[in-house]
Amino acid sequence: MIRTDKLVFEYIRRDEEGNVEGITRAVDNVDMDIKAGQFIAILGHNGSGKSTLAKHFNALLYPTEGEVFVDGINTEDEQHLWDIRQKAGMVFQNPDNQIIGQVVEEDVGFGPENMGVPTNEIWERVDESLKAVGMLQFRKSSPNHLSGGQKQRVSIAGVIAMHPKCIIFDEPTAMLDPNGRKDVIRAARALNQVENITIILITHYMEEVIYADKVFVMDKGHVEMSGTPREIFSQVDKLKELRLGVPQVTLLAHELKKSGLPLPDGVLTREELVKALKEIKNNRLS
Repeated sequence: MIRTDKLVFEYIRRDEEGNVEGITRAVDNVDMDIKAGQFIAILGHNGSGKSTLAKHFNALLYPTEGEVFVDGINTEDEQHLWDIRQKAGMVFQNPDNQIIGQVVEEDVGFGPENMGVPTNEIWERVDESLKAVGMLQFRKSSPNHLSGGQKQRVSIAGVIAMHPKCIIFDEPTAMLDPNGRKDVIRAARALNQVENITIILITHYMEEVIYADKVFVMDKGHVEMSGTPREIFSQVDKLKELRLGVPQVTLLAHELKKSGLPLPDGVLTREELVKALKEIKNNRLS
């Protein structure tokens, strides 16, 4: 679905006369291969390059060096720019920057209308998109009256209505409370599992990535680690070096293991930890 080949991106700072003052390499030689239907998470602290990388996935930015392909199309092929942006939709941090309609259903229908979709089909897409994110009952509401999590789900519906093959979530829960965060991640997982849409989730909330198929960890513009969530979260000390936390239950299991309990590496959920502790208890009793 998305492939980057030795991708480099540099921000160039210039003075008032236009002379180059400095160059910052935000993405440094990144190779990534994301298959259709995968749920991918990209982690990294602020300034690690993850959001800059995400903006290459639907041609908001173009490589300084290297290449990016979306569903086989080179993002620098200007003739196919709108094809790329239809195939790879983007949901940003702040839903207020993405919502433009005065009524929820109008906002969701805006993308398909711009694409020239016939009116009857637009309303079908609005219905299916709002259903997919659990917001159908708010279709006649004003976005101003919605919570942050509800607004973000309307933003997601607006992207779904364009029938993308892939949705890139660029820190979509950064401005939400815990309940809003859960709603948005639940919607993303459902789109992946039910609609088979490729999901790329950029985040620094560790709990959000435990259901991903693969995790990439970025630092200073390059991919520092990659693997399944369990493989990544088995390396608690390495993540700490990269100034990243781990899910609280993973950290608890890690500390218990250090204190002598024979627990497995990379415990991801409370249920896993409870099961492992019960097994230890039963083994000691038998």
